[in-house]
Amino acid sequence: MTDDKVSAAENEQINFGVLDCLLGYKLRRAQMVFFDSFSAACSDLGISPGLFGVLVVVKENPGLTQTAVAKALGNDRSAMVAVVDRLESMELIERRPSKKDRRSYALYMTPHGKTFFNGLLERVRAHEDELCQYLESGEKKQLLDMLDRFPR
Repeated sequence: MTDDKVSAAENEQINFGVLDCLLGYKLRRAQMVFFDSFSAACSDLGISPGLFGVLVVVKENPGLTQTAVAKALGNDRSAMVAVVDRLESMELIERRPSKKDRRSYALYMTPHGKTFFNGLLERVRAHEDELCQYLESGEKKQLLDMLDRFPR
């Protein structure tokens, strides 16, 4: 197929059939838009949505173990080691021996991490505000309330 034919085929209206009626599909598409926008806003800082989630949980819950953070976010426990290694190499969080379980490490945000996080949060809020312009007044709160009904 020539480039002209490929371009014409790509510009045709696509019928998504049942996908347009499936909440899971629509949520995933919206998630992709938010994640792409997040990456555009924060990738120069080396922060992905997943790393941001870990930073927030560690900041708000100092002393949680890696396992507890992974469980809270629904992440694979084995993947947390690499995530924590990454954030530790960026000097944003630190591991300390857990006071509750000597076999585990507790996570804490570093002073640099706290300063970094404040600037990062401004970017994240700006990115979120930009995308929420597609919603009408009150719809963001309504959507958050509806999504909170699903189990974590």
